Amino acid sequence: MFSKRRWVIITLGLLMSLVVISPLYSFSADTPFIFGLLLVGPHDDHGSNQAHYRGGQYVMETIPDTKMIYIDRVNPTDRPGVTITQLVDDMVQKGAKLIIATSVDMQDGIREAALTNPDIYFLQISGDEIMTGKGLKNLSNVAGRMEYGKMMAGFAAALTTKTGKIGYIGPFSNAETRRLASSCYLGARYAWQNILKKDLEDLKFQVTWIGYWFTIPDVTVNPAQVFKNFFNTDYDVLVSGVAPSEVAAVAKQTIQEGKPLWVIPYDDAEACKGAFKVCLGVPFFNWGPGYLKFVRAVMSGEWKAEWLWLGPDWKDINNPETSAVGFVAGPALSDFAVAELNKFIRNLATGRLNLFKGPLNYQDGTPFLSSGQTASDKQIWHLKQLLQGMDGESSAK
Repeated sequence: MFSKRRWVIITLGLLMSLVVISPLYSFSADTPFIFGLLLVGPHDDHGSNQAHYRGGQYVMETIPDTKMIYIDRVNPTDRPGVTITQLVDDMVQKGAKLIIATSVDMQDGIREAALTNPDIYFLQISGDEIMTGKGLKNLSNVAGRMEYGKMMAGFAAALTTKTGKIGYIGPFSNAETRRLASSCYLGARYAWQNILKKDLEDLKFQVTWIGYWFTIPDVTVNPAQVFKNFFNTDYDVLVSGVAPSEVAAVAKQTIQEGKPLWVIPYDDAEACKGAFKVCLGVPFFNWGPGYLKFVRAVMSGEWKAEWLWLGPDWKDINNPETSAVGFVAGPALSDFAVAELNKFIRNLATGRLNLFKGPLNYQDGTPFLSSGQTASDKQIWHLKQLLQGMDGESSAK
């Protein structure tokens, strides 16, 4: 028989082995892994919020015994006086072990929530806490390299415009929106100069900010009026960085008036549906694979704080299982433009073409990249201004 001392040693050894190999939480059909999603707008907006919502659905479809809870319309107008930390507390009480904040608007609140909830994990979309050294052990960042998608959008726009005037509408000016608008311009500039062989002086690229990601009465500029102003001044291609429903509404009205125009909505793979006849395509996010990685990390006990900037799967940029960023060509894109766009994508994929390569100046003429210099991730991420050749406000107002 074993001595009492030996029984103690064996028991302690078994307990230690369980601590090492067990995940942080255990789950079963009776106790599913719950993760929360905070959305800045409606979950069914056919745009950014729906793309995130689909990402959560993908996780539930892929991993058994997972459950998503969500709170949408998380913005000061729809939820006045409600803080991010209050919403996080509500999700934690409902059992959420991972909470995903889907907008940079929520960055400060999520950092505070992560600090006061060290046993809960947080994922900040498009944040940079880890890169800048402001992160916590239970907070990670993930973003999609939509810069590539916007380059494709600009490329398609330049090959389509008949007037040489492209309008770009965005929410507000910050580093993220500036680099997206600038990426679109770089794609347009490349197509204009290298495919069409036209003088860059004849290309107009105007950026207008409305004040938020979607319309808020008495807060934002009316995007419908912005679109009309573009079209009434011969801007015949409109690239959107706001809710696609806004694009569709004006496009339908303008078609009825018999004016030639084309649109490129944003964010969701199905965004062309609202403006089918004039849609050149849509750059979209696919959040499912990225979300899956972090949910699995929490469930397996292998979480680590990290910053990931996920790009397209260049083997197939529209592969829903692998690609974080894609581009769906629209029905209004000409056969010529489709063929040239495919070549453009292949050159981006191989690295033969890098549009963030100098010489490039900021809008005010100060140098961004010297001749032959390739921008680093940090330089692109923290883009200080729009680029030279673009019209519109660089600074936030």
